Amino acid sequence: MGRHLPDFTEPRWFVCHTRPRGEKKFAALLARENFAHYLPLIRSVRRYGTQTKTFTKPLFPGYVFAQVPPERKTRIYQQDLLVRALMVENEELFLRQLTDVRTICASGLEAAVHPLLHRGTRVKVVGGPLHGLEGFVDDPANPRGIVVSVDVLQQGLLVRLPLESLKISP
Repeated sequence: MGRHLPDFTEPRWFVCHTRPRGEKKFAALLARENFAHYLPLIRSVRRYGTQTKTFTKPLFPGYVFAQVPPERKTRIYQQDLLVRALMVENEELFLRQLTDVRTICASGLEAAVHPLLHRGTRVKVVGGPLHGLEGFVDDPANPRGIVVSVDVLQQGLLVRLPLESLKISP
């Protein structure tokens, strides 16, 4: 776990990976330090028997976005909340996408994180009769199944599965 950021001369945006359930505390630290930052939050409703509780939770668990001035970069390591910070390479694209995320969060519409699957993305089946099986996404236009390789035959088996049962393999 690195305790220092790469060298940079102008304020740069970072994707800050926090300790579990530390997103709001880290965002509060950034606010106290006057860093430009964004923690996308969504409304969540839970029912406990006859009671209904409404609260906000991070859209991207474990992540806060922050613009860090180079002369103050050590300030983000206070309180031991940060696991690592990754510098954003294409800030123009990142800021456009962050604006889209802000718009979605402000709309009040239901939103959920969804993995981007492309042809060839290695995935693992989680749940069901094929639990643990690994394969590759078959079709980026409609990633509803995986191809399981049988290399010795130079063949693959296409298995149709619901997207919810797939997890991207590391």
